[in-house]
Amino acid sequence: MKRSFTVALIVLAAIGAGAGLWFFADRKPVVAAAPVPVPAAVPVVATTVRGKDVPIYLRGIGTVIAYNTDVVRSQIQGQIVKIAFTEGQAVKAGDLLAQIDPRPYKAQIEQLTANRDRDQAQLANAEANLSRYNQLGDKGYATPQLIDTQTAQVAQLKAAVKADQAQIDQANVQLSYTRLTSAIPGITGVRQIDVGNVIHPTDPNGLVVVAQIEPISLLFTLPQTDLPSIQEHAAKGTLKVIAYSQDNKMKLDEGRLLLVNNEIAGTTGTVQLKAEFPNHEHRLWPGQLVNARLLLEMRKDALTVAGSAVQQGPHGSYVYVVSADQTVTLRPVHVAQISDGQALIDQGLESGDVVVVDGQYRLTEGSHVHELHGKAAREADLQSAVQDAIP
Repeated sequence: MKRSFTVALIVLAAIGAGAGLWFFADRKPVVAAAPVPVPAAVPVVATTVRGKDVPIYLRGIGTVIAYNTDVVRSQIQGQIVKIAFTEGQAVKAGDLLAQIDPRPYKAQIEQLTANRDRDQAQLANAEANLSRYNQLGDKGYATPQLIDTQTAQVAQLKAAVKADQAQIDQANVQLSYTRLTSAIPGITGVRQIDVGNVIHPTDPNGLVVVAQIEPISLLFTLPQTDLPSIQEHAAKGTLKVIAYSQDNKMKLDEGRLLLVNNEIAGTTGTVQLKAEFPNHEHRLWPGQLVNARLLLEMRKDALTVAGSAVQQGPHGSYVYVVSADQTVTLRPVHVAQISDGQALIDQGLESGDVVVVDGQYRLTEGSHVHELHGKAAREADLQSAVQDAIP
């Protein structure tokens, strides 16, 4: 009897434990709903779009060439006795560059002068005889044949004197060739011959090359599609050309368009243009590669933004415009040109629009933004980039 009672108690305890487990297992804990986080405002740099006068350029790459180039050659053969210039010297037209030994040519002139003087003396004697023969002929003491012969002799001696003078003039020209002078103003190059050497007219390199660099010329090319626009604006007046260094950091000089070549290069589809620059500061040098900008017009009250504001998407260029509630809207734009870091916008923006120029990489349509300026904007942008890089 006692044993049966003990078994009953154990069964009841097991049933009670099972019911308790079922009760607690069936109940689920109640979890409070978490609030939706509000996205933090993205720090950006923005600017207001304003209208201003904007130059419209066509850009090309060109080569500087000397306005004139003179290879100084000798027209006679002779020994160089003097060099009158230093390499790289600025010279004017007519300046002496070298002297050839003039003594052989002076001696030749003296000989020819003596021949002329001899013939002039014989001419004077023949003219005196002719005068006497004419007087005798009037009195019947001289025959017409004698007078005619004397007249012919006078004419012959006059011709001889003229020939002598012509030879003297030619010899003086040869003597002038002993002075090698510059035909143009410019800068001398590397000297090709030294004192004591004999120079010849057939020497391929001559004495020196003189290049005129003030003014100076520039040849550059543009696509043939720009030709109608160039012709249209050139008809209104002379177009300005500006030369920049290859890295576009230094303005070298301003000049004017001289020539649009009379043919288009079929292999490249480009047209060649020639410009002239005063080059007073000698920043342009023959053979130099430069970037050329042909100024077509000044567009009044044009809208520009920083080039960094313009983004590229699958449907073209766009910018982020900041609304009054500090959210951004993606707006497509058409960029007419980008010059010196400024984008000219001819469609898509209006004066007074506020556009994002830095920090766009974290933006999407409708993003909240916080406008920063200067150093704060750069620091915030850097910090965001570091946080994005942390896994």
